Amino acid sequence: MSNVSDKSFYLTTPIYYVNDAPHIGHAYTTVAGDVLTRWHRQRGESVWFLTGTDEHGQKVMRTAEQNNTAPQAWVDRLVADAWKPNWEALNIANDDFIRTTEKRHTERVQKFLQGLKDSGHIYSGKYEGPYCVGFEEFKLPGDLIDSNGEKLCPIHSKPVELVNEENWFFKLSDFTQPLLDHYKKNPDACQPESARNEVVSFLEGGVSDLSISRSTFDWGIPVPWDTKQVVYVWFDALLNYATAVGLTDEPDSDGGKKFAQTWPADVHLVGKDILRFHAVIWPAMLMAAGLAVPKKVFAHGWLLVGGEKMSKSKLTGIAPSDITNHFGVDAFRYYFLRAIPFGSDGSFSWEDMSARYTSELANDFGNLASRLAAMIEKYCDGTLPQVAHDKTLEEALSQTVSKADQAMCALDFQGGINAIMDFCKRVNGYVTEKEPWILAKDPANKVVLEEVLYNTAESLRALAVLLNSVMPTTCEILWQSLGAPDALGSLSSQKISSVATWGQLPAGARVTKTPVLFPRLESAE
Repeated sequence: MSNVSDKSFYLTTPIYYVNDAPHIGHAYTTVAGDVLTRWHRQRGESVWFLTGTDEHGQKVMRTAEQNNTAPQAWVDRLVADAWKPNWEALNIANDDFIRTTEKRHTERVQKFLQGLKDSGHIYSGKYEGPYCVGFEEFKLPGDLIDSNGEKLCPIHSKPVELVNEENWFFKLSDFTQPLLDHYKKNPDACQPESARNEVVSFLEGGVSDLSISRSTFDWGIPVPWDTKQVVYVWFDALLNYATAVGLTDEPDSDGGKKFAQTWPADVHLVGKDILRFHAVIWPAMLMAAGLAVPKKVFAHGWLLVGGEKMSKSKLTGIAPSDITNHFGVDAFRYYFLRAIPFGSDGSFSWEDMSARYTSELANDFGNLASRLAAMIEKYCDGTLPQVAHDKTLEEALSQTVSKADQAMCALDFQGGINAIMDFCKRVNGYVTEKEPWILAKDPANKVVLEEVLYNTAESLRALAVLLNSVMPTTCEILWQSLGAPDALGSLSSQKISSVATWGQLPAGARVTKTPVLFPRLESAE
């Protein structure tokens, strides 16, 4: 039985800022979201996976101007030519893609904002202080670094601008205590622990009210009661997670029903540099509107190249295709979640990826699959022998499934993948120990030989299901090779809860050779 409830497992990535094309830092978050949602689907859950683009604000407007393009035309082109094709190329199975310039978003933002104003959470005031256009963030003087008398943003190392505007303010300070109480009661609501500690200490330092409008430019959503101003880009962008699923729609409308089925979000994946927006401002906005806050905001670490955070402005941004053209898409998906503990910073290196590709993917996994297909063709005319059992492998698989399931659901992708790959190593050890190629030399060993081949095939069936969320294309090829679709149905319909049931591949299934799953790497020179 699947454990489907009325509530969907709802996961979001940040919506990415479209002043440029995506780099592997963006891909890292999106792949993590894809792997987690695919895993939950294989648990039999109803899932909703949202990603999208953040298209308003001063930075986008200026970038468009520098390219002699109107902002809307600029973002349309980037979304169509760079963002959507990238996610398609990386095999991202998102259910929805929200753009903040869409009518469904802008109208719901205005309705939400009007609701906050009507309930007394918004007032008029004057904002004077530093603003980082690169990050679209109002800065506190203490946030800045000093360089030759110039005040710089610590993340971009770029000068901040002084802003002096009559704006609308949100009473963020009213929610300091409710937020502290929330994180005390629900430590899981902000993860990992280092991220929660940072948020709590920020809140304990006291929080000022937030300017939520800008009056000096017009690229944004007009404030409904004061159309000379536009909504501050973060206030607009954060709402995407809820506008995409029907925020503010009537309860009996399609949007209202969708909202009831998905909200609150189960996981908001964010990079740690945008943690405060998501763990302070965002839940406060929801509290002010009387809505449930997200169950978990998870801040992952930075991808570092040469010790620096990946970014376009510092020219350390690597395009995903630079890597996938060489290693393939599934190896890209595997490597970043396997090599870096999710939640910590991690360095990308071509050498490390090459080494893991060869030892873990080509040798441990790919080689096991091709050896099995070759032996079944040679010794059994390509037909799977009788169902056999090996107690040690069965127990190991059972432990692997529970360990991997626990780790993946806790966003410990490295732990989950390690558990699965340890089982893969165990199966390789089993084949090495049993030496089927030696057994095959004596017809008296036929029964034992067939047992070894069946147990190896059945182990590969389990590996195809367990690695499917990480490497869907490769696992599909393996699934076909094992003759599994005819007997067991589609790979995506296999449930994590029944993976460890031994003996699912039937005798007589046609096992076929396929192209090598992980071909030898061409020289990268």
